[in-house]
Amino acid sequence: MYDAAVPPLLHYLGQIAKMVERAGEAALDARIADSFSARQHFLTAAGFSLRLTYPLLGREPPDLPAEIGPRLATARARLLDLRPEDFDGADSRMIRHRAGFADLEQTGQDYVHLYALPNFFFHVTMGYASLRNAGVPIGKGDFDGFHSYPADFRFS
Repeated sequence: MYDAAVPPLLHYLGQIAKMVERAGEAALDARIADSFSARQHFLTAAGFSLRLTYPLLGREPPDLPAEIGPRLATARARLLDLRPEDFDGADSRMIRHRAGFADLEQTGQDYVHLYALPNFFFHVTMGYASLRNAGVPIGKGDFDGFHSYPADFRFS
């Protein structure tokens, strides 16, 4: 479960930090329709990275700073403290949690793959899309850290 969760979370928290830096403070208030602001989506993703991992260990997630930069840095530091052996038995551990107003109970395996990672990526994607919608010049490479396109490339 460590490999399924911690490396992707670390990678994408790093991508969020880069997008936040590139966007600048004012753009973080951008939103799509009645959704959270980009800032709130990224804050939620950072918090969710620990809400994903700590229940797998049988622990409560620690509190995080409220400001975006320190929150991302603290979440990454907490994840870096975790070791693969901490996750022994996590795939079958029963995780009880709330999704909105729904009370759920899932095995660690289902929790990670069907709920927690998709929810984390929902917030990363919505934050990214809010910034794009506000005109921040970021692209797929900024989101995933892998894609590369020439500056003048367009799909249409």
